[in-house]
This record gives sequence, structure tokens and C-alpha cells, in this order.
Amino acid sequence: MSEGAYQRLWDSSHVTLQELLDQEQPLLEPVPNRERERQSFQYRLSSLYLYYLGLLRRFDTLYDQMVQPQKRRLLRRLLDGVAGRVLELKDELVRADLSESPCLDHVLHDLKLTPADLEVPIPKYFQLEQSSILRERGLMLAEILSKMETLSPKESFPEMHRTNAIILLQSAERARQGRLRAAFMREIRREEERDQKMREDGRHKFSQDQAAITIQKVWRGYLQRKRTLQDRKTEMEFIGMLPSSTQGAPSGFNAVASLGDSVRRLLQVEKEEEYQLAVVKTQDTLKETEGPDLKEKMKEQIRQWFIECHALTGRFPDYPDESLGGSYMIFADKTPEQVKMELETQAQEGKKKDQEKTKEKENEKKEKKKKKGKEDKTKGGEADLTLKVMPSKFVPMINAGHEEYINLWKNRDDSMYPNPSFDPETLREEKRKEMEQEIRIQVDELMRQELKALHLAVDKEEARPLKVPKNKAGKKAGKKKKDKDLTFDRPADSLFKELVMFGFLKKSETVALKDYVGDCLYLGSTLNLAKKLPMPSLFDIRQNIALYGVLRLGSPDIHSMAPLIRSILLVGPPGMGKKMLVKAVCTETGANLFDLSPDNLQDKYPGKAGVQMLVHLVFKVARLFQPSVIWIGNAEKNFYKKVPKEEKEMDPKRIKKDLTKALRLLSPGDRVMLIGTSDRPQLAEMKGLCRTYERILLMPRPDYASRYVLWKHMLEAQVGQAAQSLDISALAMVSDGYTPGHIVQAIQSVLTERRLLQLSKRPLVASEFLGHLAKLEPVYREEEEALKDWYFKTPLGKKMMKLSKDQDAEETKPTKEKKKPK
Repeated sequence: MSEGAYQRLWDSSHVTLQELLDQEQPLLEPVPNRERERQSFQYRLSSLYLYYLGLLRRFDTLYDQMVQPQKRRLLRRLLDGVAGRVLELKDELVRADLSESPCLDHVLHDLKLTPADLEVPIPKYFQLEQSSILRERGLMLAEILSKMETLSPKESFPEMHRTNAIILLQSAERARQGRLRAAFMREIRREEERDQKMREDGRHKFSQDQAAITIQKVWRGYLQRKRTLQDRKTEMEFIGMLPSSTQGAPSGFNAVASLGDSVRRLLQVEKEEEYQLAVVKTQDTLKETEGPDLKEKMKEQIRQWFIECHALTGRFPDYPDESLGGSYMIFADKTPEQVKMELETQAQEGKKKDQEKTKEKENEKKEKKKKKGKEDKTKGGEADLTLKVMPSKFVPMINAGHEEYINLWKNRDDSMYPNPSFDPETLREEKRKEMEQEIRIQVDELMRQELKALHLAVDKEEARPLKVPKNKAGKKAGKKKKDKDLTFDRPADSLFKELVMFGFLKKSETVALKDYVGDCLYLGSTLNLAKKLPMPSLFDIRQNIALYGVLRLGSPDIHSMAPLIRSILLVGPPGMGKKMLVKAVCTETGANLFDLSPDNLQDKYPGKAGVQMLVHLVFKVARLFQPSVIWIGNAEKNFYKKVPKEEKEMDPKRIKKDLTKALRLLSPGDRVMLIGTSDRPQLAEMKGLCRTYERILLMPRPDYASRYVLWKHMLEAQVGQAAQSLDISALAMVSDGYTPGHIVQAIQSVLTERRLLQLSKRPLVASEFLGHLAKLEPVYREEEEALKDWYFKTPLGKKMMKLSKDQDAEETKPTKEKKKPK
């Protein structure tokens, strides 16, 4: 695509954005919390969420491929703003639907969208823009690990004498040659037997016509079978039952397209360097040409204000403080009287606000003493009776970017400058404003001194700068307890090295989030109508990880403004891919992986002081080298109800208190996330676990659709087109109850190197996988039901169950009322 095509895509995206911004205001109005109103409210939220997802996908493409540096800066703000709004809407959906995986299939159908539109796009700049940092960090980690390998004793292999080694090799080679000779002799013997049989029975002689007819029959039969197979294949491709045979052909086109994308990224770097040079040059020229005149003009304007104020009031004015804007008020088109009045009113308003706040606090204290219980009940009732969206932090940011686009870039004629290059006029205007701000601060300092001298010389008094009254209540509210730095005298590199050497900071495997394969839930709304709670699919789990983990950790701007999530707990049976998702978060965001699992803590940093030091070290290094993921495997062990005898020496609960304290100290902007994984959460104390982990994601065994997609994806990745002859639907039916880990194990055990070499002669059959599946232990329904029962005891699960009970009660009310008159 050309720059013009991307510009047209940008224009169309802003048309959609304007429509979405118009829909934001009605959502802020409260809605009665009744069944019908709740459904319409959820529908509006869901449609807005889906449209913003599509917009995020477009802005990601535009920011990744547009070359013009000034446009890319605006696109970056818009991309972060839309991503943050998606996160806010996801939280609102969870609050309205009381489920971590709201069912959006009916909204998709109404909006004529596909399940692919539900996919959360991960901005490409997460990895591209920090590639150099990741490379440096990887080299540092590799260097430390290599030093550790040299220090650790190498494994000693048993030595063998040279003669014995030669004898062993000779015997193996002679055995191989013997097997080949035996196979060759077997083939010769068969040929001899065949010849002898033909001599005994005699050869059947064909006439010339009979031989021709026989050859024609065989050849025509072969051609017809080939045509039939081809026709059947094209028909199946046409109806979508087989992947298109042209899928392999576009690989060349894909390679050309990816090459074009790479070329555009190189162009971005070149144009960015040109832009940075132009910025420096423009700043220098503006300072040389316009700076001195502007400085003198400002001084004259302020002096004129001094004189006019003295003529009106008989004394020189007080100079505005920097917190009030300094001399910015004077540079505006206002008379001295207006400026003076504004300063006085601002000071008076500040005093009034303080007085009003103190009065309000006194009144609140009196009312609380009188009506404590009643107020709590009414507040709870009001919260339950209304539904509304919380004010967004990202909508003003998106609005500002949209207005900047309309004022600067919409319907702009770029024929004067090459499209990918920067616009010097816009750059000059931007830098002129920055220069004015810098000069204004310098002039303020000079004119304050001049005004002080005038006060002493003419008014015989010292100047008193007008200051804004300080808000004491606000200061007290903003104060937070700071964590003591136990390692203030140590550099960050030494702390990093120590954690690597003790095995707490590990090198994460490269796993893409898209490799966690699964299909979405197509019948979620139908199950809701049938009063059955739908369970999340593998697709829903992947989406939640992308929203809660990847999007938040990937960008500091998004993390600082998005709803804060410090911790996630993944709950599901073994083999569901919980560790894989943790690695995927690290891969997609370039995060460090810290392992604080109870098994990894054994015999390390003993005692209370040791645990305190360990948690402090991990969280400090995690903050210094952001983004970071702190993983705790078997998270239930930290919150055991009763510690088993065999694990008492390990003391798995010793990290519990320090972990919760450290988590509370994480604030917006600290891109550090705790991710716990557990397959037996019933053993843990519910209160402590739910207090530590803010989001709990249940991972039930995969449904039929997810199993089908998983089998198909894994087999096509291993054997390609040979997987088309397999009955994947039967495999998906038979593997009910098995986890993705079990399916992967079965495929790996069947598709050995030897079996892959035999595929051309002996095609794969579905029955080959059954024996290996039978050896594995499936997840029984009782185990899954136990996990579900536990999940419904969590805070969100309780709300979900309460809502379903309330809905059932509302439905039974009208039937009872109808029966009464009879």
C-alpha cells in the first residue's frame, strides 16, 4: 500500500471515531437495573467495545506503516488512547455482565462481524520499539548464565579405551550391513520364486487389440479417478470444507508484502532522523531570528502593564506566581484591571473552597453519627438500582487527538511537500510555541527582579508575589507510606545478577500468544437464554490474557491511565497451558520473568529477614527493568488451609505477608504484574487468595470447537496437506475431556521422525492417535465441577450466582400473580 492509501484509511477511521465519540455521552447517564434495561445496556457496551477493537486494529496498521513523522506522533497518541478505551470498556462489560468472558456472539451476528473481529490486536510497536533494550538485557542475562555454567562442575562421562570404542563401532556397522544384506537376499529370493511360478504356469499371450484395450482401460480408469478426486477437492474448497489449494501460492506474495512492510519501517527510521535534525535546526533559527525580538516585546508589554497599573491604582502590582501561569495572563488581550481582578478572584475562590470543604467535613461527621446504618443501606440500594459507565480517562485524550487531526491533517493538500516527509510549517508553529514558553519563563525571572526594584524605589516597599493558597487536606490525602529501600547502596546490575544466580530471574521461552489455539464460544447467548452459565473457551482465555496482561504491560502510557490490575490467577486442570500463557505475556511485551514459586524458594533466603529481602529484591528489580512478570506456580501453596506434612520443611506460606504488602505498593505506571497458576485452588484459603489476586480466570477443559481447531492446527503444522485426509471431527469427538496438553502429547508420540518419512506410502489414520490418548488420564467431569463450584465462591462468582437467582425470581413472580385470582 502507498502513503496515499494509508491516508485514506486514516480519514475513514476518523469518520468511525467521530461516530463512536458521539455514542460516549449517552452511556454516562444512569439506567435502571432491570432485566430489559440491563440487556440493552450490555448490548450498547458490547457494540461500542467491538467497534473500538476494529479501530485499534486500523490505528495499529497505520502507526506501523505510515512514514510521515508528525502524523505518526498523533497516531501513537490515538493508538494508546483507543487501546486504553478498549480496556475500560472491557472492565465495564465485566461489571455489567458479572463474568470475565461476556458472550458477544449475538452482537457479532447483529453487526455482521466475524469471530476474527473479536481478536484483540497487539500493537506491533511493543516489540519493535524496545528491540535494542531487549537485546542488551538478553546479552546481560546470557553473560551471567555462561559464567554460572563455567563455575558449575561439568558432568563427568565414563571414559572408554580407544580399542573398545573401535570394537563397538565395528560391531554396530557390521550389524547394519548384515541387515541390509538380509533384506537384499530376501528380495532376490522373492523374484526367483515369482519367475519359477511363471515358468510353471506359462505366460498368457494377448493379441495386439486385447493388449491395447487392457492398457486403455487401466489408463482411462486412472485418469477418471484423478479427475474425480480433483473435482471433489475443488467442490469441498468452494463450500469451505477444505483450505484453498492456492494458500501455498501466496507465500511469495506474503513474502513481498512483508518485505514492503520492512522497507517502510526502514523509511520511518530515515525520516525520523531527518525530522530530528530539522527540529534542532528550526529551534536554532527561531532563537536567532525571532527570539531576541520576542524577548524585548514581552519585556515592553510587561513594563507597559506596570505603568498602567500604577496609573490606575497608585502602586505597582504584585507579579503573578508561576503556578497561576506567570505573565501568561498579561500576554493575553486583557486590560490591567481585568488581570488584577482575575488574580484576586482566584485567590478568593481558593479561600472559599477551603472554607466550604471544612464545613462539608463537619456536616458529614454530624450526619454520619446520626444515620450510619441507613446511609449504608441507601447507598447499596442506589448502586444496585442503577447501571452507568464510569467517566473515561482516555476519551478526552482521543477527543484531543481527533480535533488535532481535523485542524491539521484533514483535507490537507500535501502536494507542496513529499508525503512521507515532514511539514516544515507545522513544525515551525509547534517550536515557536515552545520557544515562547521558554522565553516567557526567562522574562518572568528578569521582570520580577525589575518589579522588586521598582517597589523599593517608588513605593518604598517589598514586592509580595501572589500565591495560590495551599490545600492542606489534599496533601494529607495524597501521602502514602513508602517502602524502605533495603538495598539503597547497591547498583541495579548487582541485584539483577544476584537474582539470576539464585534462579529467581529466568530466561523466558519465546512463545507467541497466537500459538495458544482455540475457537470462540458460538452459543453463549443461547446458553444464557436457556439459564445455563456458559464456560469460557480457549479463545476467551487468550483474549483475557491479551487485555489484562499484554496491553497493559506493553505501553507505559496505557498502563499509567488504564484501570489498574496488579495480579491475575489462572485456575484450571494440568495441561491447559497456564505456563504457556505466562511465557506468551513475557514474549509479547518483552517482560522479564521472575519465578517465586514455592518449589523455587526452598533453601533460599531463610528466615523472616531473608524473605523480606527476597521480596524487596524481586519487586525492586522488576520496577527498575520494566516491564516484568512475577510468576508463582502452584499459587495455592502460599495460602494453604493446612500445610501437608511432606511440605512443612518447605514452608510454602512464608512469603504470603510480604507478597501482599509489596503488591499494594505497586501504582499506575509500575509495569509489574503478578501471575499465579493453580490446578488445586480448593486447598487454599479463599479470603487471602482473592485478596492477593484481583482477577481470577477459570480455564475449563476445551469444548468441541476448540478441540477441532487445536487438532487441525497442530496436524497441519506437522504434516501439512497430509492432514486433510484425516477425520479431524472424529478426533475432536473422541478427545472430549482431554486438555490441549494431552492432545499435543498424543500428536508428538504418533508423529515421530520415522512415521513422518512413511507418510508418502502410508497415510495417517485417526485410529493411530487413539491408543496414545487412552494411555493418558483425562479430566473427569467431577474434577471440573469441583473447580466450577470453587469459582462460584469467589467474589465475582458469588455475584454471578446471585444475579441468576434474582433473574429466576423475577420470572417466577408474574406466574404467581396470575395464579392468585383463580
